[in-house]
Amino acid sequence: MPGLATSPDSDRTPATLRRRADFLAAARGLRQATPGFILQARHRGPDPSPPGPDAVRVGFTCSRKVGNAVARNRAKRRLRALARLVLPAHGRPGWDYVLIGRRDATAGREFARMARELESALERLHAPRRAEPPQ
Repeated sequence: MPGLATSPDSDRTPATLRRRADFLAAARGLRQATPGFILQARHRGPDPSPPGPDAVRVGFTCSRKVGNAVARNRAKRRLRALARLVLPAHGRPGWDYVLIGRRDATAGREFARMARELESALERLHAPRRAEPPQ
């Protein structure tokens, strides 16, 4: 896509989350909502299992709220394409990300806009947190 930021190592595809425990752990982590999808993330810490401790891993899910099987699969295909485009450049090594499709948004939203939303969500997610004032 012209105008979208990609890195020289953009051909490095993130590994895919497969285990339910990984999805549940990401759900307990950080969360960033966008109009097109929801992004959940967590830092794995030391993980000796393949693909290694520095790999970026990503999972995708769409509930029945998104639509019938055709709509859910289309939404997941678009989320996978987003992850392949954006995560190699903007994802952090050692982090797991889960992209959750949204009803009436993920399948029909402009792809370039969703790519910008994912970049922005990752920046906000990894921004330094301000310390809470003492009470």
